[in-house]
Amino acid sequence: MMQRNTLKRKITPLCWFIASQLAFVSAANASQTTDNVAPEHATGLEQKNLVTAKEWMVSAANPQASQVGADILQQGGSAIDAMVAVQLVLGLVEPQSSGIGGGAFLVYWDEKNKRLTSYDGRETAPRDVTPTLFQNEKGEPLKFFDAVVGGRSVGTPGTIKLLWDTHQKYGKLDWKKIIEPAIRIAESGFAISPRLAALIEKDQQRLTTFPTTKAYFLHSDGSPKKAGEILKNPEYAATLQAIADQGEQAFYSGDIAKDIVKTVQQASNPGVLSLHDFTSYRTIEREPVCSEYQQFDVCGMGPPSSGALTLNQILSITSHFDLAKLGADNPQSWQIIGEASRLAFADRGRYIADSDFVPMPTEGLLDPDYLKQRAALIKPNLALTAVSPGEPPWSYAMTLANDESIELPSTSHFSIVDKEGNVVSITASIENAFGSRLMVRGFMLNNELTDFSFRTHNNGIPIANRIEPGKRPRSSMAPTIMMKDDEPYMAIGSPGGSRIIGYVAKTIIAHTQWDMDIQQAVNQPHLINRFGAFDVEAGTSAVNYQQPLEKMGYKVNVRDLNSGVHAIRITDDGLEGAADPRREGRAIGQ
Repeated sequence: MMQRNTLKRKITPLCWFIASQLAFVSAANASQTTDNVAPEHATGLEQKNLVTAKEWMVSAANPQASQVGADILQQGGSAIDAMVAVQLVLGLVEPQSSGIGGGAFLVYWDEKNKRLTSYDGRETAPRDVTPTLFQNEKGEPLKFFDAVVGGRSVGTPGTIKLLWDTHQKYGKLDWKKIIEPAIRIAESGFAISPRLAALIEKDQQRLTTFPTTKAYFLHSDGSPKKAGEILKNPEYAATLQAIADQGEQAFYSGDIAKDIVKTVQQASNPGVLSLHDFTSYRTIEREPVCSEYQQFDVCGMGPPSSGALTLNQILSITSHFDLAKLGADNPQSWQIIGEASRLAFADRGRYIADSDFVPMPTEGLLDPDYLKQRAALIKPNLALTAVSPGEPPWSYAMTLANDESIELPSTSHFSIVDKEGNVVSITASIENAFGSRLMVRGFMLNNELTDFSFRTHNNGIPIANRIEPGKRPRSSMAPTIMMKDDEPYMAIGSPGGSRIIGYVAKTIIAHTQWDMDIQQAVNQPHLINRFGAFDVEAGTSAVNYQQPLEKMGYKVNVRDLNSGVHAIRITDDGLEGAADPRREGRAIGQ
């Protein structure tokens, strides 16, 4: 085992690592149009380099959000203070991905108490939902977007509650102070980024469904707003001011909650959200799910997220093969990773759901002997013809059917380390791009309820991830903190729907097995296999594996794979940060 990694403290502050980042210090009106960023469906990647620092670091999906977090940390704020500020800015500048109308999962290292914990701010199903919420009059599942657009898909938002609860416990700066930067940018306006502009154009038709949303993202003639245009959001500023003045009660007990409920219930395709759902909402502190991998403990969010369990299954299964010797350029390496993912996703589809509602074989899914048996199913250079869920050790006798939920990507992940050594790894989402397409008081409402299975049973057998009142839908969000010698080694995570798990697994494997630094590991092209077919990242060297994988028996889809991995590694010498070149984010440290 290597020596314990610790942060070196009390070092004289250095200059910013990149002078150009100073432009964002007062960046309420700063244009991002000069950034060579990758929009959602582009194939060209911006070149990004590893960032190093001595005291603190933030890596987030938007440069303005990163800079706001850096400002908070430079002022002596904690990682949680910076987290609140970053998330509130992200909800403004990338409203399609996350925001206060959605939910989040946080994995947190408390340096003072040497304790790793996690917080569940996932949305909940309204108390008045019925099993047939996403079924037509014949009892058949609705088409996905017929369920998504409108009030039907909206769950009780959890992000503000998570931010408030954790700040009450771990915050150092005043609540109002850390909200002020997002208010300022909302009032002054921000330049629409190329990525946001591309997504507005792509979703133009659905964004016209509701007048408030249409007026914000489209011109009066119905054309989409373009990159570089200044977008102001005084309603969001007013919402944040109310939350700054009154705390989380402004969101869950006041006029904001009433407006959300009214909008959801009166929209076309109405939902059943009520004020009771807001006043009864709670953030849940949970024990992280951890599993050994090489010399690390990989720790993340447990149920209702499938992130940590499925990620650790993939890593554990691949550990039975010598990926280090096979190397990153060997098709067999990717075949092994892909098959490990297929096996893990088969278990995920059957067993994983909100464990407050459904018994789960959590320990069995990570049992070393069970995973060794699963690894033995993999035949190098030969695709498995079929993959089924396994039978992990489980003292609870229960028969479950496979899940049928659809999980599309639109999420944001960021990582933070403060000068005290506290570590934040947080993934937040509103589910599909622009969520339900409903906008209230300057922010988008989620469509997270469509992460439940649209069916509740299959041939009379219950599905674990079926919808129930108060239940939290299964997620793939995988905020992760890797531990080494009982100290944090790396914070990492990604957006990307159910591909999140594969993006994070690939990055960890590339770093630990192929000796890549974390930026190189993030840059590494994606090859993802969840259900049998390989998704190969277009416009990258990954396309060179198409023919070898097809010879092994796989169907191969060449497509854009827009991850957003943002990671920070803690070393004996300080911090290393990485931002995904597929997004417009930045790592900033000092």
